[in-house]
Amino acid sequence: MKPADRLFAMTLSEKKMRGNKFSLAILASVAAAAQACAPPSPSYRTPMPASTSAPSATRSPQAVVAPPPEPDTVKRQLPQEAKIREQDLKKGPATPPVAKPLAKDTSVGENHVAPEPGPVLRDDSSLVAKITPGIPPQRAASLRLTEEGRKLLDAGDPNRALSRFEKTIVIDSTNPYGYFYLAKTHYRLGRYKESLNFLDVAESRLSGEPFWLAEVYALRGENFRALGMTEKAEASYSQALSLNSGNRTASDALSRLQGDAQAAPR
Repeated sequence: MKPADRLFAMTLSEKKMRGNKFSLAILASVAAAAQACAPPSPSYRTPMPASTSAPSATRSPQAVVAPPPEPDTVKRQLPQEAKIREQDLKKGPATPPVAKPLAKDTSVGENHVAPEPGPVLRDDSSLVAKITPGIPPQRAASLRLTEEGRKLLDAGDPNRALSRFEKTIVIDSTNPYGYFYLAKTHYRLGRYKESLNFLDVAESRLSGEPFWLAEVYALRGENFRALGMTEKAEASYSQALSLNSGNRTASDALSRLQGDAQAAPR
């Protein structure tokens, strides 16, 4: 190659190299400018798990769940109940309490229910006090004879008393006290059935006088007791006390019968 041609080729090569350097400088400046204008890159964050991702807009908010109770609270609530159940399993199912049978009163019959005791009535046994102004003469005479017979009976002379009482109902057959004392006299004489018959008549005529009705029931109990009818006797005594709790005949007789029942061998 000629020297001129070689020089020309070298000149072209230099120009090319210079052009390439210029182009690279331009590209570097353009890249720097582009990097300066670009938005800052986001900071690096650790990716969140799928379960903790934010809920979608359509998902309803979940109810707040209360934290589980403290271990101490659980221990305070559960052990006692667990112990009780364990004991129940060891002992078996609980049985309901059995009502205790009522104590049987040996002094009263099985089917007899003792009535409530009544009030204490004033002693109304004086027959002379019943003779008031305006009373019919027959009733007044009958009452006087009845009072005489009562005194004889209390003095221990039932035979003479019986004659007085028989005359009282002859004079006035409606005199209820004459029938009662006739029954009492027959009881003293050991004629218990006759006594019960007269008591039935006296009871029908003394329905409005509680004191005397109590006397009738007490004397009927005495007759039943003498005849060996203990249950009927107790019932009659109880009826007497329901009318007049101060009736000594009925209360004393019931006390004796209860004492005999307790002393009897089982």
